Amino acid sequence: MVSSAIPHFYSSLSLGFSTKIPRPAVFSRYRNLYSKSFTVTASASLDYSTDKSSISSKTSSWQWKFKDNSIKIHYEEHGDESNAATKNILMMPTISDVSTVEEWRLVAKDILQQSGNVNWRATIVDWPGLGYSDRPKLEYNADVMESFLVDFILHQNSPIGKDLVIIGGGHAATIAIRAAKKGLVKPTAIAAVAPTWSGPLPIVFGRDSKTETRHTLRAPAVGWMMYNILVSNKKSIQSQYKSHVYADSANVTPVIIESRYGLTKRKGARYVPAAFLTGQLDPVKTREEFVQLFEGLEGEVPVLVVSTSGAPKRSKAEMEALKEVKGVTKFVEVQGALLPHEEYPHLVAREIYSFLQDLII
Repeated sequence: MVSSAIPHFYSSLSLGFSTKIPRPAVFSRYRNLYSKSFTVTASASLDYSTDKSSISSKTSSWQWKFKDNSIKIHYEEHGDESNAATKNILMMPTISDVSTVEEWRLVAKDILQQSGNVNWRATIVDWPGLGYSDRPKLEYNADVMESFLVDFILHQNSPIGKDLVIIGGGHAATIAIRAAKKGLVKPTAIAAVAPTWSGPLPIVFGRDSKTETRHTLRAPAVGWMMYNILVSNKKSIQSQYKSHVYADSANVTPVIIESRYGLTKRKGARYVPAAFLTGQLDPVKTREEFVQLFEGLEGEVPVLVVSTSGAPKRSKAEMEALKEVKGVTKFVEVQGALLPHEEYPHLVAREIYSFLQDLII
């Protein structure tokens, strides 16, 4: 997310809202994927006809060794405690100044509680420098985040099992797609929810003006001052959520704002936001490169793209650019803006679960 204190940024965004949403074309390269129109509502329900009372949740940590650093990574596990065979889901929060595992909790629980022949196990992990993970002073960029994702999946001491589906929001989705295209990870499928690729300042001011701002935000004294103005204050966070993070401002509660504000006060909290705001975490530099990432997975990895009806104008255009891309197995649109999985978890869970069912049946 980006602070409302950045000049002219919000004036460039527009929000839309509609509950009558046609499902766009679905590309049936994998059997049982189909196309139809549907209406989404905030009260959409899932199938809980089978009692899965054995589902449990726990938090834990994993040490990521990166160069000369040992970084404590926070993650959550949600799954069935039975001995039944399971398939694994890795959920990556949207990369932003208030990124957190909390975004995906309800989606994870909705998917796990549904009836079906497969027992799913979901792991939600905070990125290094974000959420409840450690936040050391590193030169954060997209390559660093990609390295973390690859290590977390492939390391011999990784807490994740095999046969893995990756689900990510925003930049996280695009970084996962990039890693898969390079062959660094080989997931069973990828779900990209409201995928993005550009940080806010390059959109507004161009890519040549980012370096000075990034170094200023990282500076010991003036950096904290700028960070508190741009990111770490409740009014700024509330403005973000109401203007472009959520589609319905009525869904922005004091509890959410307090939680996100607390994250911005953690030790080292400003380093990743500085990189995100200035485009250092952008996995690509142009829309053409963004589209090419998805095209590169055609026939290799099934990909679901979940677009949103209320995304900001420019973000919406990037999502729409993926609608006819060959590497996108299924494209759907749901209610929401940039964080639909938190604002409308049942809708997002329904689409992801349907996609997963189509792939395994």
